[in-house]
Amino acid sequence: MDLTGGLLISQLFWLVFLFLLILPMIKAQTLEWSRERLIKAIEERRKSRVITMIHRQETRSLLGFFMMRFITIEDSEQVLRAIRMTPDNMPIDFIIHTPGGLALAATQIANAIADHKAPVRAIVPHYAMSGGTLIALAADEIIMDEHAVLGPVDPQLGQEPAASIVNIEKVKDPKDIDDETLIRIDVSKKALKQMYDVVKNILMKKGYDEEKASKIAEELSQGKWTHDYPLTVDYLKNLGLKISTEVPEEVYALMDLYPQPAGTPSVQYIPVPYQRPGNSQPTRSVEG
Repeated sequence: MDLTGGLLISQLFWLVFLFLLILPMIKAQTLEWSRERLIKAIEERRKSRVITMIHRQETRSLLGFFMMRFITIEDSEQVLRAIRMTPDNMPIDFIIHTPGGLALAATQIANAIADHKAPVRAIVPHYAMSGGTLIALAADEIIMDEHAVLGPVDPQLGQEPAASIVNIEKVKDPKDIDDETLIRIDVSKKALKQMYDVVKNILMKKGYDEEKASKIAEELSQGKWTHDYPLTVDYLKNLGLKISTEVPEEVYALMDLYPQPAGTPSVQYIPVPYQRPGNSQPTRSVEG
């Protein structure tokens, strides 16, 4: 191979390398523009400020590492800033999709939402667990897909439920409990009381009477369920929460713009709404 041919191959290699390096950034920016356009359209139709907090496993960097996302202090800083920028008389549509996260950050967001003077609607297209549920409870109305779920808000100490740590006192004599465990029991009691108070106070700000607010706070914050237990629409309605299932169609379209990592999909279907026999209305496709 002559020198010219070798140089051409070398240049071609670097061009391909640069293209592969830049392509993910181009795709990400294109998605961001599409999200902004759709958010703006939702705002114009609903006459509201739209704030999204959507946590999905994402692929980052050229090497394709996966990054799990949760509610963080950075999230609370951004949400609080968005709320401060929203006029007191403008409603907020808070679209949330999260496994939960830092209790401090979720509590900050929940208090800011509860204090906003205009109506706040928490829209849950799929799930809002743990801290996400706390945020949803602070809204004037929770709008959920009919199969979406919320979750318990009982505090966790590391990977251990505070309620389970407290129960150690019921099965062991104090003399048989080591000092470190006694400290964890004390901290767990405080955490359970604090979360109960947070939930109760938020609900009372939203117009629930003290008896109902206390009942809901007890049910959700004191360890009745495992932390990942799914709380359905029917259960939440029976509990006395203000739940609607009228999720705007644009919200589902927005969720499509937060794709899961590329690869072989575990769920596949033809993404076209089919028409049922004898029904002139098309059904919405179910996306996984």
